[in-house]
Amino acid sequence: MNKKVSSESIVKDLRRRTRKKYSSEEKIRIVLEGIRGEESVSSLCRREGISENLYYRWSKDFLEAGKKRLMGDTVREASSHEVIDLKKENQHLKQLVAEIALKNRVLKKSLNGTDFEDIDL
Repeated sequence: MNKKVSSESIVKDLRRRTRKKYSSEEKIRIVLEGIRGEESVSSLCRREGISENLYYRWSKDFLEAGKKRLMGDTVREASSHEVIDLKKENQHLKQLVAEIALKNRVLKKSLNGTDFEDIDL
């Protein structure tokens, strides 16, 4: 029994590691081929090495995304590259605000007649 459990876990682990990751372009291509109807969904899935359930899930997601886009919903998730860029921009803008606030403080103190030696920087 112990051998069987370990061999099953080895097979699951192997399948998990060798599972193909499909890009969004590949998923769209496969779904569009299925929608065209030139060949059956089952033969398309066999050829691409995916289950029919996965194909129908992709198809549903594809059609829902199209529906949302046509309704004017353009909200989407940001990619990690976009998030990194936005964080850098945010940090840069925070530094600019801090510099402007400091300059503003210096100018206010100089207008009030305060000596520059008294200004905390």
